[in-house]
Amino acid sequence: MDKEIKHWFTKSVPETLTLLSVEADTGLSEEEARKRKEHFGANVLERKKKKSLLKIVFSQLNDWLIYVLFAAVIITAFMGEYIDSVIITLVIFLNAAIGTYQEVKAGKAIDALLKMSSPKAVVKRDGQTKEIDSAELVPGDLVILDAGRIIPADLRLLETVNLQIEESSLTGESLPVHKKAESVFENTKMPMAEIENMAFMSTIVTAGRGLGIVVGTGMTTEVGKIADLLDTDSNIKTPLEKKLSELGKSLGKIAVGICIVIFGVSWLQGRDLAEMFLISVSLAVASIPEGLAAIVAVVLSIGVTAMSRKNAIIRKLPAVETLGSVNIICSDKTGTLTMNKMTVTQIFTSEGLMVLEETENTTISESAKLLSEGMILCSDATLENEEATGDPTEIALLVLGDQIGLDRKNLSQKYTRIGENPFDSNRKMMSVLVKSESGCSVFTKGALGSLRIVATQIFDKGEIRAITEEDLQNFSKAAIKMSNNALRTLVLAYKPADENLAPEEMEKDLVLVGLVGMIDPAREEVKPSIRLAAKAGIKTIIITGDHKNTAFAIAKDLEVAESIDQVLTGPELEEISEDEFIEKVNNYRVFARVSPQHKVQIVKALQANGNIVSMTGDGVNDGPSLHIADIGVAMGITGTDVAKNAADMILTDDNFSTIVVAIEQGRNIFQNIKKSVIFLLTCNLGEVLAMFLPLAFGWPAPLIATQLLWINLLTDSLPAIALGMDGDDPDVMQEKPRDAHENFFSHGAGTHVVIGGILIGLITIFAFWYGFYELGYTPFMKSIPEEVVKNARTLAFLVLVCAQLFYSLGLRNGKKPFYHIKIFGNHYLNGAILLGLILQLMLLFVPVLRSAFKLHMPDSKGWLMALLLGLVPLVTLEIYKMIFVKRK
Repeated sequence: MDKEIKHWFTKSVPETLTLLSVEADTGLSEEEARKRKEHFGANVLERKKKKSLLKIVFSQLNDWLIYVLFAAVIITAFMGEYIDSVIITLVIFLNAAIGTYQEVKAGKAIDALLKMSSPKAVVKRDGQTKEIDSAELVPGDLVILDAGRIIPADLRLLETVNLQIEESSLTGESLPVHKKAESVFENTKMPMAEIENMAFMSTIVTAGRGLGIVVGTGMTTEVGKIADLLDTDSNIKTPLEKKLSELGKSLGKIAVGICIVIFGVSWLQGRDLAEMFLISVSLAVASIPEGLAAIVAVVLSIGVTAMSRKNAIIRKLPAVETLGSVNIICSDKTGTLTMNKMTVTQIFTSEGLMVLEETENTTISESAKLLSEGMILCSDATLENEEATGDPTEIALLVLGDQIGLDRKNLSQKYTRIGENPFDSNRKMMSVLVKSESGCSVFTKGALGSLRIVATQIFDKGEIRAITEEDLQNFSKAAIKMSNNALRTLVLAYKPADENLAPEEMEKDLVLVGLVGMIDPAREEVKPSIRLAAKAGIKTIIITGDHKNTAFAIAKDLEVAESIDQVLTGPELEEISEDEFIEKVNNYRVFARVSPQHKVQIVKALQANGNIVSMTGDGVNDGPSLHIADIGVAMGITGTDVAKNAADMILTDDNFSTIVVAIEQGRNIFQNIKKSVIFLLTCNLGEVLAMFLPLAFGWPAPLIATQLLWINLLTDSLPAIALGMDGDDPDVMQEKPRDAHENFFSHGAGTHVVIGGILIGLITIFAFWYGFYELGYTPFMKSIPEEVVKNARTLAFLVLVCAQLFYSLGLRNGKKPFYHIKIFGNHYLNGAILLGLILQLMLLFVPVLRSAFKLHMPDSKGWLMALLLGLVPLVTLEIYKMIFVKRK
């Protein structure tokens, strides 16, 4: 017994029993099982040592923007502005709490795998059959399998009787796999979907029975390897997180620079250094948008709520923005693009081809009726009141009977099965012997290649005649044509028989009846969604466990691929180097016969080419690729817990088109966040200029520390949040995906910040100068009465606030002038502007507040100036946009 033995599918049954030191009749003894459990450990999926909650919290605080905010806390506390310190501290820890919650929740993917892989198991120990918890299984345990059971560990099969196992969640293969214990393989790189002598943990027995020996438990199983992939991949920052981090670094440097420059200028001018220190640090605080982290969190939360109403649930807030950058959607085929439901679409008999969609009001031929009856009698599936059990292929054959008007209930009463020859992967067919009042018959279904050898006659227009080479060629051509259209073919033959016919005699001298072509059809809404995505500059790539031709046929039908050269298989992928694959990956549109490791490799190669990749899927096998993708999208209805917990987004309706809707929403949300950031930075630039230039001229400070903090923490934040809640832009999907490296200042946004900031700063300085002028003074004078300075500061304060509030209206759309949009269409922004003005008026009209903020009640000219000057930046921006639109 060796824990490191690999490739058990290359060992024969006797060799496997010998290597594991087990007798096939008795199994392990309880004592031996106990020893092996001590050696190998429990059959559970392990977690690597989890980060402590404290470590997770500290990792959330390890960010430049957070450092800058902490600096703001210290500065405001030093200035005695304790309320501001508390507010900024709350923002920091609210942000950290959200990030911590997301990281803890993301770690649940392995727990879902653990839960999924802990069923009960029926084992043979000490010669007795008993049911135990699957966690107690050890290598060498003999496990008994029957229909409906979840495979509790990786097994080398010892015995199989028509055993079929559904492995779609692990391999992506939509059809159950027929297992054969006797098979032995030499190729150690066999695709998992083709290993017919093994059964893998977490897959499900759909038919037949078998006996297997445990060869892999816990983390050594295939599903354990997937868990390990999920657990070891590092978390990757989304573009939004990176941009905010870069912005934080830049703003931190600017803040330090402002402090040094202003303090240096003040020292050279011989000002009161204590006073100027307070003003310089206040201005440094003003240059940092303290509310940015909170505003972004609020905007994302609002966007997430809106998306949930459109059937897209976001698990990680920053992932919303990443959707807007997605330029490739990698989609699993089975259950995502297709319905995961086999359907018969074509029938071929000696009378020709019948396309079922075109058979309405058409008389069904005798050949077609016999074909359908035989397929139903060869089926072990059940279908009652739309509730089905059994092999999807056999369920599809029952549905076919209903489609052409057969009475299945009457058929089951008329015929009784009295014998069978089960499916065998060598024969590739199965036969049943049935008895009715008119006698006994054999019905055989299987692959054309197998049945054409044993068929000597053909059923033709109600009569039986000798089969000809032309008949066989016609059937072959029909089967090839169906296969090229992604249809799986199945042939039926029959013959009259004796009641005592032996199984080995059933499949001789048969009468060929016909063949059916069936497919797992694409969802109706998928093709229009793929076209929509293409118009928005988003490429769809299919990643599947299916065969190359089947995958290509579906991809061609969905307009994803045009040529078979655009399809690459997993084995072909293994033959090329990593560098070569990265170089060529953009040439492929379909990846077939892939393993979970291949999916991760594909996503990483696409990312290495600068793509922002979304991966959709629903199975256990999709977990690692969902985790490593920029956006992992899981199916909410058919998706496993593993897929859902590894994903960034879950589609509650399993609708591919919802992804496109989510991308549109993601683009709009980023636009809204960008509006908020641009607004805050424009305002802060205006404040910096309004303070720096007068101080450089030797004037008194236009604003005091409390006024700066009031504007920065309250008046700025309200419109910023409201801009983040702006409505959707109907033209957002006409644009190409946003470059992931694009910053907040691209596409003219930086120009808006500079022009807007300069205008706001200059009109504030002008208002400050006018405050002296109207009372007969100039700011250059050495001795100026306190009330005159108060008057000048009040006008500067009012103009600055009005200019910022009005300017926010122009930022609702950075390219379209107001007459192309409803300029007052954002009710939240209208309310924010109104509330901002009310708050300013309160400071002036409430005596206690007016005194605290050292303000002076302006006269009528002052009020008029605040209104008119406040409109200048907005009007200038709108004129600029009109010129831009005209040029365009």
